[in-house]
Amino acid sequence: MSRSPASAVALVLGGALSLQFGSALAALLFPRAGAFGVVTLRLTIAAALLLAVCRPRLRGRTRHDWLLAAAFGLTLGGMNILFYQAIERIPLGVTVTLEVLGPLVLSVAASRRALSVAWAALALAGVVLLGRGGFSALDPVGVAFALGAGVLWACYVVLGARVGGRFAGADGLAFALGIGAVLSIPVGAATTGTALLDPVTLGLGAAVAVLSSMLPYTLELMALRRLPAATFSVLMSLGPAVAAFAGYVVLGQNLTAVQVCGVVLVVVASVGAVRMRRVRRHDEHVGSAGRGGLDGDPLPRDAAGPAGRGVR
Repeated sequence: MSRSPASAVALVLGGALSLQFGSALAALLFPRAGAFGVVTLRLTIAAALLLAVCRPRLRGRTRHDWLLAAAFGLTLGGMNILFYQAIERIPLGVTVTLEVLGPLVLSVAASRRALSVAWAALALAGVVLLGRGGFSALDPVGVAFALGAGVLWACYVVLGARVGGRFAGADGLAFALGIGAVLSIPVGAATTGTALLDPVTLGLGAAVAVLSSMLPYTLELMALRRLPAATFSVLMSLGPAVAAFAGYVVLGQNLTAVQVCGVVLVVVASVGAVRMRRVRRHDEHVGSAGRGGLDGDPLPRDAAGPAGRGVR
C-alpha cells in the first residue's frame, strides 16, 4: 500500500469508521444479547483473535507485569461495559462526545498552559449544547454511564502507555483483553444465558469484535508508521463526529442542530488540546537545548493527548 500521507489519513479515517460502525452494530445486537452479553462476546472473541495472532510469551513475566496487565484488563472491561450501557440509552454520537471528555481533561491537565483553560471551556460549552441547556432531553443514567466511560478511558490511556513500555507489540493488549474476557463471561452468562450461544448472535458478536477491535487497531498501527503522532491524534479527535454519522446511518439517530454544534465544539477543543500539546513539546525541546536535557512530561507521551482510546 502507498506510504503517502494521503493513504495514511485514509487508514485513520477507515479505522474510525470501522470502530464507530462496529459500535452501532453492537447497539443493534442489544435486543438479542443485552449490553452485558454484547460486552462478553466482544471481549471474548477479540481476545481469542488477538491471542491467536500475537501468541504472546507467557514465561519471563514479572509480578508487576501481570498486575499491570490485570489493571489494564479491568479498565478495558469496565470501559466497554459503561460505554455499551450508555449507547443503550442515549445516541451514539452524544455518548462518544461525552466519553472523549475523559482523555481531553487528561490532556488539558497535563499541558500546564493557560490556553488549556480556553479548550476546557470550549468543551464544556459543547457539553451544555449537547444537553440543550440541561440534560432533561437525555437519559441521565446514560449520561452518567458515558461520563464514567470517559473516566476509564483516561485511565486506559495512562495504563496503555505503561503496558506498551513493558510488553512487546500488542502482547499487553492481548493479555488485557483475555483478562477482561474472563471477568466478563460470568456476568454475560448470568444476564443473557444460552442466548450467547445462538449462531446468529455469535456471528454478529464476531462482526462487532472485528469492526470494533481487530480492524481499527490494525489500520491505526499501519497509519502510525506513516504519520507523525500529533497528526494522528488530531485525526482521532474526529471520533465524536464519526460516531454521530454512524448513529445516523445505522441506528437512525438524528441530532438537533444545537447538539451537532455541541459535537463540533468538543471536537474543536480536542483538536486544540492536541495541537497545544505539540507546541509545548517543541518549546520544551528548544528550551532544554542549553540545559542538556528535556523536561519530563507529567504523563507518558502516549498518554498526554486525547487520541488514545479504548478498544470498543
